[in-house]
Amino acid sequence: MKHLSKLSLFAFLLISGFTFVSCSDDDDATPPAELTLYQKLGGTAKVSDPNNPGQMIEQGRLSYRSVVDSTITLIVADIVADSQGNLGAHFAPVVGEVLGGNTTNVAVLSKNLTDFFSANTGGGATNTYSGLGMVAAHDPAQNPRMGVKANNADYDKFIGYVGAAAGLNGVTDPALIGDVVAVLESLRAPIVQE
Repeated sequence: MKHLSKLSLFAFLLISGFTFVSCSDDDDATPPAELTLYQKLGGTAKVSDPNNPGQMIEQGRLSYRSVVDSTITLIVADIVADSQGNLGAHFAPVVGEVLGGNTTNVAVLSKNLTDFFSANTGGGATNTYSGLGMVAAHDPAQNPRMGVKANNADYDKFIGYVGAAAGLNGVTDPALIGDVVAVLESLRAPIVQE
């Protein structure tokens, strides 16, 4: 009988142990939050700014700025080469300024685009955008620096430039590129006005 009591106690402890393990707090844990696009591009980790020696920049912001600057360079290269379907009509005021020797507004364009994407994809309080809304920014009647209104083909071309610029900057992960395209597609309606 004493032997049976010990076996019963052992069985009870064993079953209790399994029950305790199977009812752990993991069942109540919240799943980890999905990373924002800004975080996927490097987030708030500070790195040396290659354009400003001795200064630091958030890696996410640097990633955006690099792609934005490469996108601008690709667009301008096609305009200068007079490539078929280039976006010269859209950027004519800015290109005219550059050809006249004023590159200040290209730097402003780069900063505004970097601000916009950084602020709107999880860049937090350190990244803010104070420029025009998307409708006003892309309407020549409201923004004299915009040459003409965009149609869907123009916007598709722009997305292609961004994709090429991302590749030039080492962004080759298809899931990450898909995230970038999703952000760009979410802006199609206010930007495409023709």
